[in-house]
Amino acid sequence: MQVLVLYYSKGGNTRTLAEAIAEGVESVPGVKAVLKNTNEVTKEDFVNSQGVIAGSPVYFGSMAADLKRVMDEFVSVRKKMEGKVGAAFATSGDPTGGKETTIFSIIQALMIYGMIIVGDPMSATGHYGVGCVGRPDEVAKANGRKLGERVAGLVKKLFG
Repeated sequence: MQVLVLYYSKGGNTRTLAEAIAEGVESVPGVKAVLKNTNEVTKEDFVNSQGVIAGSPVYFGSMAADLKRVMDEFVSVRKKMEGKVGAAFATSGDPTGGKETTIFSIIQALMIYGMIIVGDPMSATGHYGVGCVGRPDEVAKANGRKLGERVAGLVKKLFG
């Protein structure tokens, strides 16, 4: 079983958070994390994954165009994604920088793919997904690991 951790990152902050999320996925025995940026992900990565955790920096309160491009281009595999687990994360440059609206834009796309959407666990923030301002600190990374672990655990329960 595998979980795709998909991200777009221009400055490295979103990639750092994606790496922490992938660590959380890997902490669940029997579940593998596939960490891919938007330039290297394939439709096969989507279809072969039982879960997708997608992340983006905030761009005008929404996901970055490159992540949206992937969602648009992969629409032909949409029906193959139904019933899989989806989650989202975001990074911003400002405390009021639109992390939640960005997470919602990603969640909206994953829902259109027919996925079962989960937020981060109560042991993290218990909200829509993981977010941070600037470079992820240790708290953000820990929350990212918890999100990865949560999605991987659900994938194992549903598909194991």
